[in-house]
Amino acid sequence: MNNEYKAVLRMPTLAEYETVCCAVGWRDFMNFDVAEESLKQSLFGVVILLDDEIVGMGRVIGDGKIYFYIQDVAVVPSHQNKGIGNLIMIEITNFLKSNAPEKSFIGLFSSSGKESFYNRFGFNKHEGMTGMFGVVHESQIT
Repeated sequence: MNNEYKAVLRMPTLAEYETVCCAVGWRDFMNFDVAEESLKQSLFGVVILLDDEIVGMGRVIGDGKIYFYIQDVAVVPSHQNKGIGNLIMIEITNFLKSNAPEKSFIGLFSSSGKESFYNRFGFNKHEGMTGMFGVVHESQIT
């Protein structure tokens, strides 16, 4: 065992995705029945491994030309505060710098209290704009 975190540029497998999502408390918010297809349609993914075990992940979704969204940045709690989020965001921003055309919109949602983490990578609140979202429950958007 080398005990070093390694960034691998790929999507998590469905099992890895479920593992990390559940570890960070997202089980009740995720539809794992469609997650595999969602992962396949992503533009970019990065997983962080420790001795071949996933401990973090992140991905980019969107149309690949104008709109890009950073999604599912998550680190297993026992590995948080060890620079893994930075590794994930460095790989994601490298991808975006190389692949997002001039004037592309890059969005993300931050967990409350984590905004300053994303500020370091150039993501900020913008005057006159409010992030909003809805979730489908029983065919209704709420």
